[in-house]
Amino acid sequence: MTPRPDLSTLTSEEKDALIVALLERVAELEARLGEPPKTPGNSSAPPATGRKRNKDRRRGDVRREASVGRAGGGRRLHPNPDRMVCAKATHCPHCAAALDACEQRLHALYDKIELPRIRPDVTRVAQYSGRCRCCGGAFVAAVPAGLEPGSPFGRSVAAMAIYLRYGHAIAYERLSLLFAHLFGLSISVVRQGLTMRGALANLFHRAQPAFADRAREILGALRQSRTICSDETSARVAGHNYWEWVFHDERAALHVIRPSRGATVVAEVMAGHRPEVWVSDLYSAQRGHADQRQICIAHQLRDCQYAIDAGDTVFAPAVTKLLRRAVKLSHRRDQLKDSTLARYRADFERRLTALMALAPTNVHGRRLRQRYARDRDGLFTFITDRRVPPTNNGSERELRPSVIYRKVTNGFRSQWGADLFAAIRSVVTTAARNQRDPFAAVHAALSGQPILKPG
Repeated sequence: MTPRPDLSTLTSEEKDALIVALLERVAELEARLGEPPKTPGNSSAPPATGRKRNKDRRRGDVRREASVGRAGGGRRLHPNPDRMVCAKATHCPHCAAALDACEQRLHALYDKIELPRIRPDVTRVAQYSGRCRCCGGAFVAAVPAGLEPGSPFGRSVAAMAIYLRYGHAIAYERLSLLFAHLFGLSISVVRQGLTMRGALANLFHRAQPAFADRAREILGALRQSRTICSDETSARVAGHNYWEWVFHDERAALHVIRPSRGATVVAEVMAGHRPEVWVSDLYSAQRGHADQRQICIAHQLRDCQYAIDAGDTVFAPAVTKLLRRAVKLSHRRDQLKDSTLARYRADFERRLTALMALAPTNVHGRRLRQRYARDRDGLFTFITDRRVPPTNNGSERELRPSVIYRKVTNGFRSQWGADLFAAIRSVVTTAARNQRDPFAAVHAALSGQPILKPG
């Protein structure tokens, strides 16, 4: 806070200068009070901060389509039921006359689904040892693969625990109770200060090398990619502020959690690889990592909307119209020739040049105009490059589960826990891009199977 000046020691000229400065400050604050609030629709404010409007009530005379019990609606029948029950009448319910089964027609076909009781499948191993009568050497009998001494919990238990913990943000104590109540399996968990000990924590710790191997596999694929999208969000590790970064393309996604939000993280991850195109927002640490870049158009549209809400009628509305038209064109890039796309991009560049000649009177319009005078080179890269997305929404979708996990669990209590979470997120999201469901991906990683499809 600026110390309050002693007015008695100021000259008349200094007092006049102070009055002018204070008047300018008052005018600035009054102008700020008149600005519209920042919402998820006109800024980068998180979606959770936005106030959602009430949904319109459904009119009573509107028929709900595709509901259970109506033709064309309801749940689809299971393709491979475990058993079939044919209910045919043998006697008439009215007169008790015998009925012929061949004369009856199908009235209804539906499924009744139950979950079987889940209980652990326990294999008791009796391993023997002895001493050879011939040579006197001691020996211990070998056991089949997968039944070695150590933790009693097999790969399926580990996969389920990891999937529930890191895929659904279930806390340690609740996870222990869930295994006890649903599976009849007791897995201990003990809190010691800010750390967790016991079978669950040990199980996760043992799984870390398997996921670290898969993360290295994903990293190797990204270091050969020509287009990389990236973003970052805050994280909490052992009581300190960290940052979770994501780097991804159409085949793979890598998450890393680091104490820095600087460009050194990108340099560490890329290790000298320079892709052709880098897709990101305008954050300074995301600049200069590729030959070309694509600025997230969704961010720009939100900023333009804020300028419009704040009163700009000159620059922001025209830029919004131009950017929306460009995004709409991207939906049919695959149907257009390269030469046609090149002409479209040249036309967009000419239109933007004409808009830059406008002179907005609103401060937010002027700020946008200065931004595009500096960063216009990355606005329309996606028009002529079909593999480049017009927005960085894919990165935001990648990070959204991590934000939810952070809010539910309050972050990580150790560095290895943060690293394990990042590796699991990398495996799960990469598997989804290769048509694998999350639980299968976790099981495959624990089995040492590759996540990426060849090619």
